[in-house]
Amino acid sequence: MRPCPSCGRENADDASFCSGCGTPLVEPEPQRSEVRKTVTVLFSDVTGSTALGERLDPESLRRVMSRYFDVMSAAVDRHGATVEKFIGDAIMAVFGLPLVHEDDALRAVRAAVEMRAELARLNDELERDYGVRLENRTGINTGEVVAGDSAAGQRLVTGDAVNVAARLEQAADPGQILVGESTYRLVRDAVEALPVEPLSVKGKTDELSPLLLIDVRAGAEPITRRLESKLVGRERELELLRQAYRRAGDEGSCHLFTLLGAAGIGKSRIAQEFLAEVGDGATLVSGRCLSYGEGITYWPLVEILEQLGNEERLVQFLEGEPEARSIVNTVLNAIGQAEGGASPEEIPWAVRKLLEALAREQPLVVVFDDLQWAEPTFLDLVEHVADFSRDAPILLLCIARPELLDDRPGWSGGKLNATSILLEPLSEDAAETLIENLLAGAEVAPTLRARVAAAAEGNPLFVEQMLAMLAEDDAEGGEVSVPPTIQALLAARLDRLGDNERAVIERASVMGKEFWSGALAQLAPEHVEVGPALALLVRKELIRPHRSSVFPSADAFRFRHQLIRDAAYAAMAKELRAQLHERFADWLEGERSEFDEIVGYHLEQAFRYRSELGPLDDRGRELGSRAEVRLAAAGGRALARADMPAAAGLLERALAVLPNEDGRRMDLRLGLADALAEIDLEAAEKVLAGVIENSAADGDRAHEWRARLVLGWIQVANQRLSAHEAARLAQTGLDVLTDLGDDVGLARAWRLRSQAANMDGNVNLIGVSMRAAGEHARRAGDERLASEADFWIPFAAFFGDTPLPEARAIWEEVSARAATPLQKTHAEFWGGCLAGLGGEFDEGLSAIARARTRYQELGLRAMYGGSANPHAELQLLANDPAAAEKTVQDALPVLRELGDRSYSSTLLGGLAEALYEQGRLDEAEDVLEQAESLSAPDDAINAAWFPILRAKVLAGRGRLAEAEELALAGIANSSALGGHLRHLAYARAALADVLQLAGRTEDAREEGERALELYEQKGVVPAIERMRAFLAELAAESPA
Repeated sequence: MRPCPSCGRENADDASFCSGCGTPLVEPEPQRSEVRKTVTVLFSDVTGSTALGERLDPESLRRVMSRYFDVMSAAVDRHGATVEKFIGDAIMAVFGLPLVHEDDALRAVRAAVEMRAELARLNDELERDYGVRLENRTGINTGEVVAGDSAAGQRLVTGDAVNVAARLEQAADPGQILVGESTYRLVRDAVEALPVEPLSVKGKTDELSPLLLIDVRAGAEPITRRLESKLVGRERELELLRQAYRRAGDEGSCHLFTLLGAAGIGKSRIAQEFLAEVGDGATLVSGRCLSYGEGITYWPLVEILEQLGNEERLVQFLEGEPEARSIVNTVLNAIGQAEGGASPEEIPWAVRKLLEALAREQPLVVVFDDLQWAEPTFLDLVEHVADFSRDAPILLLCIARPELLDDRPGWSGGKLNATSILLEPLSEDAAETLIENLLAGAEVAPTLRARVAAAAEGNPLFVEQMLAMLAEDDAEGGEVSVPPTIQALLAARLDRLGDNERAVIERASVMGKEFWSGALAQLAPEHVEVGPALALLVRKELIRPHRSSVFPSADAFRFRHQLIRDAAYAAMAKELRAQLHERFADWLEGERSEFDEIVGYHLEQAFRYRSELGPLDDRGRELGSRAEVRLAAAGGRALARADMPAAAGLLERALAVLPNEDGRRMDLRLGLADALAEIDLEAAEKVLAGVIENSAADGDRAHEWRARLVLGWIQVANQRLSAHEAARLAQTGLDVLTDLGDDVGLARAWRLRSQAANMDGNVNLIGVSMRAAGEHARRAGDERLASEADFWIPFAAFFGDTPLPEARAIWEEVSARAATPLQKTHAEFWGGCLAGLGGEFDEGLSAIARARTRYQELGLRAMYGGSANPHAELQLLANDPAAAEKTVQDALPVLRELGDRSYSSTLLGGLAEALYEQGRLDEAEDVLEQAESLSAPDDAINAAWFPILRAKVLAGRGRLAEAEELALAGIANSSALGGHLRHLAYARAALADVLQLAGRTEDAREEGERALELYEQKGVVPAIERMRAFLAELAAESPA
């Protein structure tokens, strides 16, 4: 039901108007009334103003402070700041309003230093006129704020970044400038700064770590680029540049070559490589366009003239030119270094004549960098030189971002002597090579390298900055964060968009990296034409057309870079995000309702943002309920297909959007525990403890006992529960749940019973218990647990005394009902194991390896780790102990991360045997000691196996009496196991080896024959062959 916002009457969900009062019920159009931005805030305050007020007449004080504010405001204004407000005798300026610039932090520190210099000059004036001198202190900080829409005249800025800047200003001494750590990261290579003592600030959990700003280095880049790395992936673009240069030289003409590309894509690096190749073969000059400042129209010309020399040197270049002096005077006049005036028409002519003169002796290469910031007048000058230069080999190399074409769409168009190329991101291979070059031998985990490559998406600057941030933050094994320099670049680029384009790209960002025009039409404000806005965004290289597999017939698009999507999304207020996520979820439900995870995600985001903005109303709680239904359904499917990491994530999220009192939580928590039991035993225990406590308090015995049984299964694995205790718990569960008629719980009770039997060494009972578990699971519709049962039934046939032909029949029975990918994986695994027992090693070991890879891909840590035991056993049987060693070594860390002790101790035994078979006795003994210390006291399998392993090691050292004693103990323990025929055969074969080494050939023969008989009962072909060869060897040793 939909409540009326006016009268409160409940109306049908699809009602457009209230049936009581007629008020429209349509959801209001989401408006962009607020924006989130990363800005740099500057606070500056006059110190000692109270004492100053006592000394000066109020009129004089007012004049002094007015003059101060005028001078300081002018200083910050020159650097593009918005003076937010005057607070008493303090100034608050914001760099990034109304538009964000990528260098806002640099502008702020430059402004602060200029304010300090201006105050020194002002003080001379104030001392002369009023007999006073002023001192101020300044704090600067960068961070996210919420700002009103500047287009609507809203300028209030709020956020922690503002508060921190004010605190830094208050902590500074007179004359000091304190810079926040976030600001310093953005300007570190352009400033001189010293660390100061951390500050404890009221209201802040963590201390602040500011820096004392000493000075700003003139002309320095805020972050120094690493352009010394070898150029990769740009040979084709570099060859085009070489061709343009050769053509200019061969034809004696001017060629305009424009390198276009997003920030950091590699334009400057290509130019650097090209200029290094040209070397002394050409005259090289360069100039950079500035993003802001006074008198910047001809700034590139200023830099070029500085490289060429003084006025007389310029005249020498023009030797033989009748108007040489006039040309030089006009050029110098353009940059304010000569008296008189020059018309806009004369300046391009004079610059062209100078460049032509420079190209007389050898080719001239002129580089104009950051041309997207050039004034229209300067662009006219460049085009004039390109169009009218004659008989002079000149290459004009212009470097610009695609924004150049926003202001000059026809740039170089129609010119026969012009080339423009757009740099695309590096290929995956080239990006990987770049990472390798930048690391220069430094060690970075492969997973982190892969994350950097994926996040950077082929942008060299992004690669470089992310690697630098990893090194600074020592993020080994952690996440790859987006450096603030990159965030600033992208935010500035998006801030230049028009209102319609901004509205469309923000709504697209809500959908994700891929989006569809049909959905945008539903989300965009009514006045926005989506089609033209998309076309502009494509042209601006922010998005590109895309073939969608989700909606194949729809007009689909994709962000050029994930970070562009993230920057667009981050700029929206949370209230707007919440509204758009909900509307997109509604659209998806109408188009592809089966997409539970995607629909659930967007409903979840809408719920989360509403929660963050204040207490939830009925509408917000309804969003949470809708999100839970979708996420729980997706989580249930992930659990059924044994995708445990996905299942755990989805079910945790489903729980997060439900109130604590909702009755659906209990089943969700049990499902979450089932998923966590495969990836994090400790986390699963915590969830189950909560379920047991809550369900017991509510008198819910079914859920209580389901949880107790799963907890018991986990505590067997981490050795918090003995085999005897587990068996008793399972039996009690069987009694309780049989009375309740709960098949779900009974399946778990039989599963725990089988695990207790496994610890107790009773392999036959494992098979019986898991057959019962599978029957109850199928009756309850629990396919996941039924699949698990179908793993353990062949397990019992493989390890137990079931003859190999009968074991194959059991496997075929189970395989016949394998329908899901996981069930088929189980079938392949045990088929491979049984093939190995039959001596078909190539086929069997390949099948086992494929299945275990699949377990690993599914996140089934316990399954992957535990299955290493039969895998390694068969590799040893195939006389490949090195492979067995690797199998175990790969599995042990996985089990360790899981928190397992039970399987780990057994695997360590397998590792000890693999080392023994390679003759590495010391290592084998060390590993065996680890296995013994880790093993549970009542682990019957280990108790039977470990003495035999130690007997082998001792026999290898010649300590035969001790070895025989231990081998006999191993035989006794193996005989007590339930159905472990192969284990007893293995123990007797080990004793036969010891007796042979002791020279007791007849005794060795007797034990060998007993082992052979057992192996023949099971049908273990390789072991049978090995024992027959052993007996033949003994017969050869015996006297005739």
